[in-house]
Amino acid sequence: MADRDDLDPLIARLRPSLHRYCARMVGSAFDGEDVVQDALAKAIDAWPAAGAIERPEAWLFRIAHNTALDALRRRKRQAQVAARLDPPASDAGADARVAASASLAVLMQLPPAQRSCVILIDVLGHSLEETLDILGVTAPAAKAALHRGRAKLRGLAALADPPARSLDAEAATRLRAYADHFNARNFDALRALLAEDVRLDLVNRTRLVGRKDVSVYFTRYDQAPFQWRMGPGLADGRPAILVSDPSEATDAIRWVVLLDWREGQIHGIRDFLYARYAMDGVTITRL
Repeated sequence: MADRDDLDPLIARLRPSLHRYCARMVGSAFDGEDVVQDALAKAIDAWPAAGAIERPEAWLFRIAHNTALDALRRRKRQAQVAARLDPPASDAGADARVAASASLAVLMQLPPAQRSCVILIDVLGHSLEETLDILGVTAPAAKAALHRGRAKLRGLAALADPPARSLDAEAATRLRAYADHFNARNFDALRALLAEDVRLDLVNRTRLVGRKDVSVYFTRYDQAPFQWRMGPGLADGRPAILVSDPSEATDAIRWVVLLDWREGQIHGIRDFLYARYAMDGVTITRL
């Protein structure tokens, strides 16, 4: 890949997989999206000096991997050195099923070296050779990390799920009021809650700052052909607005909206309407 016009389609195609990887590396779908955005910004900045890129997918995954490790270092969670012994063979199919169904919280209990190998091979389906290219490690180290990560995941899978988190009464009341106003299409009431310096992150689409510009956000929802329903809940333990389609019998949650409240006003809106891939692996609790 040498043409700049090739980069944007590649990013669009790989973004869900990059998010799936980063979310599992840092243990949060929402923090994972931050890592993806940082990684893609680095890729775009680095592209002019990169020359012809022979394996662009591995190049992007390598940048995402390094960015995720940087995020983990900022949390002071250093990777442990993997053993160099070649491990015995295991039931790869069963291990892949365990890894694919593991929650983000469970995957976070693996050291980063083990976690990256398990995610790349068992969750995303990369070959060992592709994994070595992305991570820049030796085959024995990758095999050892994969073996140990699989073994630990099998043990963790047998443990009971942690107790669900709950919201305090004030936060739950705010969420329910927001959802009720939205479902009643009372958007003027929601606009009245916006702080003057409110920030909107319509993830994977646009960012706006200021009450006047962000107010248009509600206008777009009001004009949308679909009448989405919003309800209060938790997404990976965070207070969230859960969005569903009332015409669907399953009432499945399609995406979430995160709100940042300060002194009774909305200072931040993070809407995943255009980043529904971020819902993969998110633990949802309805209120």
